[in-house]
Amino acid sequence: MNTTRIRRTLLTATAVALLPLGVTACSGDGGDGGGTSADGKKSEAPKDTSKEQKPTAGGEFGPACTSVPKTGKGSFQGMAQDPVATAASHNPELSTLVGAVKKAGLVDTLNSAKDITVFAPTNEAFEKVPKADLKKVMSDKKMLTKVLTYHVVGEKLPKEKLADGSYPTLAKEKLTTSGSGDSYKVNDEAAVGCGNVRTANATVHLVDSVLMPPK
Repeated sequence: MNTTRIRRTLLTATAVALLPLGVTACSGDGGDGGGTSADGKKSEAPKDTSKEQKPTAGGEFGPACTSVPKTGKGSFQGMAQDPVATAASHNPELSTLVGAVKKAGLVDTLNSAKDITVFAPTNEAFEKVPKADLKKVMSDKKMLTKVLTYHVVGEKLPKEKLADGSYPTLAKEKLTTSGSGDSYKVNDEAAVGCGNVRTANATVHLVDSVLMPPK
C-alpha cells in the first residue's frame, strides 16, 4: 500500500515539473503571428498583400512598357480612364506628341473618336527627326495635321492584328504593320516599344520613329 502511494506521488510531481515546458513550446516568441513547428523551425506569418499594386490585365507588351509610371494618371490603369489625347498628356514619354496635337488643333478630334488606334511617337522618336525638318512641319498646320493623322487608324488594332496588315489612316494614306511575338514594326521602320496601351476610346502603340506619309 505504501509502495502504491509513493508511485502516485512521483508521477504527480513529474507531470507538474513538465507542464511549464509544454506551455513554452506552444507559445510564440514575439507576438508577430509566427510560431514554432514540431521540428523546431519557426513558421512565418502570412504576408499582407492588401496594399500591393495589382497587375494590369490589358495585355501591354514591349520593352518600353517599363518606363510607364506604375501609379497615377500616367499609369496603364490611369490612362485607361481618359480619352486618348488626355491620356497621352499624362504620359511623360509623349509630351512632344501632345504639344504637336494641341498645335494642330486635334485634341477634340482624337478625344471624340471611337475605337481608334494611335501609333504614338515618343519624345525620342521626335528627336530623330532633323531639327530643320521638324521645325518646318511644326510651323505648317496643314502639314502637321497630315503627319499626325497618318499615325491614326480608324479601328482597333490589338497585338494580333499587327502581324501582317495594311490599314487606312485618318490622313487617307495606308500604313503597314508586320512582326511576331512581342516585336512589331510599322512601315518597316518604326518599332513598337510598348503596345496595347488602353485608353477610354483608343488602343495606343508607342513607336520609336515618327511616321511620314507618302508624298
